[in-house]
Amino acid sequence: NHLSFFSGFGPFRKYLFNSSWEAVKLSKRGLGENINLQIMQLPVVYQKAKEQVCKIWTTLQPLLTVHVGLASSATALIILEQCGKNKGYQERDACGFHPEGACCMLDGPEKIESTINMKTLWKNISVEGIDIILSRDAGRYICDYTYYTSLYYGNGRAAFIHVPPLSESVTAEFLGKALQTIILAMLEQCGEQRE
Repeated sequence: NHLSFFSGFGPFRKYLFNSSWEAVKLSKRGLGENINLQIMQLPVVYQKAKEQVCKIWTTLQPLLTVHVGLASSATALIILEQCGKNKGYQERDACGFHPEGACCMLDGPEKIESTINMKTLWKNISVEGIDIILSRDAGRYICDYTYYTSLYYGNGRAAFIHVPPLSESVTAEFLGKALQTIILAMLEQCGEQRE
């Protein structure tokens, strides 16, 4: 039974409750005992998030790591991110820093694609009450930075899902259930790739 890893982010700016973390906590509960999934909250700080992600891959070597982040512009969308980008990180994090050279890995490729085929996934799943879309640009902030780091250390075995902020129609429970559906499909795809 292979370990998989699931992360959300902590509070930032005006979001005292980050929907990504609230949803991750709830989705773990409903996945059943036979899926070995560990969850972790990442800080909205480039260097710390990078260190934690690096540690996940070097010490635990999971089958898959799925990161979930908050997209404040997406009001009722779940966004499946296909790739992470290495450069262009100008925006400061919760501690007021941005990465050296505005770059994630000095010797890394421009972008890294996930081994999860988000298009296939997107075609095969639907979540009632919310649209799911595909994206090739995770936004050059902590989300994109974390995703790239994870793809880099995990040889592409990482995925990123952007979720909307919590609202009356989009509750943490609702997002938790949606993430369960998506993560199960991702794990299935991983299993098929391995065979």
